[in-house]
Amino acid sequence: MDSITTLRIAATLASFATFIGILVWAWSRRNAKAFEEAARLPFEEDPS
Repeated sequence: MDSITTLRIAATLASFATFIGILVWAWSRRNAKAFEEAARLPFEEDPS
């Protein structure tokens, strides 16, 4: 294999692992409360 092909494979795998990590972080129950609070912020702020 060419070294550029190996580098492309490594970059693809690293990107996929990062994507999976972000998915796990976003869907974790530990962050659910913070995300719910952040989702309500636009409706709770004073418009003045």
